[in-house]
Amino acid sequence: MFKKTLLAGALGAAMLTAALPQTALAENTLRMAYDADPVSLDIHEQLSGGILQLSHMAFDPLVRWTKDFEFDPRLATEWEQVDDTTMRISLREGVTFHSGNPFTAEDVAWTVERLKRSPDFKAIFEPIETVNVVDEHIVEIISKRPNPLLLNMATYIFPMDSQFYSGETDGGKAKDEIVKNGNSYASRNISGTGPFQVTNRQQGVRVDFERFDDYWDSESPGNVDAITLTPIGENATRVAALLSGDVDFIAPVPPNDLERIESDEDTNLVTMSGTRIILFHMNQERVEAFQDPRVRQAFNYAINQEGIADRLMKGFATPAAQFSPEGYSGHNPDLEPRFDLDRAKELMAEAGYEDGFSVSMMAPNNRYVNDAKIAQAVAAMLARINVTVDLKTLPKAQYWGEYDDRAADMMMIGWHSDTEDSANFHQYLTECPDADSGGGQYNAGNYCNEELDQLMVDANLEVDMEKRGEMLRELEQGLYDDAAFIPLHWQNLAWASAANVDIEPVVNVLNFPYLGDLVINEE
Repeated sequence: MFKKTLLAGALGAAMLTAALPQTALAENTLRMAYDADPVSLDIHEQLSGGILQLSHMAFDPLVRWTKDFEFDPRLATEWEQVDDTTMRISLREGVTFHSGNPFTAEDVAWTVERLKRSPDFKAIFEPIETVNVVDEHIVEIISKRPNPLLLNMATYIFPMDSQFYSGETDGGKAKDEIVKNGNSYASRNISGTGPFQVTNRQQGVRVDFERFDDYWDSESPGNVDAITLTPIGENATRVAALLSGDVDFIAPVPPNDLERIESDEDTNLVTMSGTRIILFHMNQERVEAFQDPRVRQAFNYAINQEGIADRLMKGFATPAAQFSPEGYSGHNPDLEPRFDLDRAKELMAEAGYEDGFSVSMMAPNNRYVNDAKIAQAVAAMLARINVTVDLKTLPKAQYWGEYDDRAADMMMIGWHSDTEDSANFHQYLTECPDADSGGGQYNAGNYCNEELDQLMVDANLEVDMEKRGEMLRELEQGLYDDAAFIPLHWQNLAWASAANVDIEPVVNVLNFPYLGDLVINEE
């Protein structure tokens, strides 16, 4: 059985090699294989890891995180808190978009206004009242109220080329429209300020990038001239492609192959603890039983997070009982995983469901490490409290449309806090859903607790960070007591490359490698 798996991986790698061009490669071409490619070229269409990785390649943020969670100036060079609600930002001069248009303050103001109407981003940017253009290279960001996270938010402002995206297409469609899982001008055309230009894209097949000759960052050590991104969903095939030399960089690395890659002298392996929570939602609008907190608690007691982390993830995960990983201000050290099968059965009986019931479940099969296997394990664990699970797993590209439609009673999602802050988890995953504000945009459980929502709102106004941390820990306690969702684990991170590709300096816990700074050494 083991030999058969390896053979399938080698065959897939050989097919991949045949699909790649064998000539006319740039001097330093990085051939990278991820588990999936970006679903769109519109960086405001979806808030996801794939889209954010694309953003860091084809665009630049105002500021970005360092490995030590400090702010690194990018298109913003300086910033000053003028008063409680006003931040003045100086912008980098001499920056050009891929289209040839100059980067100005107008592009920042235009981009923030577009973010405020993006279904996925508007909850983050709801606190922003407006962006005033002071002159060609200075903006003032005005908040509706005191905002302790404005610079955190600035890491998600990747200025777009307002001239390029303005006007209408030949078909009369606005070039700046945002179409979820659809076909728009911005989903097919792209102009950023980033280190790489997109030169070719075949959805689900490959994306080609070339170094932007007029890129502003002359101090970057990066020497990659071109990148070919090929999605390889099958773990064995992706690893085989690296080990055979057909690709130079892969992510994610499946836990089963960590030792194998580490022992290969022709490869580099980099791992670090992650902050992405993997969880299941329980949809209270689809399943009446989920409206009873005892049932939600029973489902939590039935799941053996430590067993999943040890056996399925091979220790490449940290069992979770809350959103916030250790190190986040809202991490509550009193909360622990609560696997207790007897207690789960007691709660089901108390709620009147001793004989159980049936639920549908959906999960992706190529988005998170071992996602399909994790879903199968959770389904088997729920069977022990007489819950029959109809499980369906889908490729990432198909799954997110189903997720947006809340197409199953239980749905898996992984979430990395977009602001590196605890409140972001609740804002997107468990806040009372509100299409107008964007709150609860990914709350597939339709969970709603207005008291906890208010606690988050109050925390997001508190500029005393110690007090704010206490409020966020109280929020985590409330979600735990209410069993708002089923936390599984924080997924660790791993990347692997050919030995001459120096990935360690550019990878980070955010899982958005800064590939513009990547160095390929001579072999």
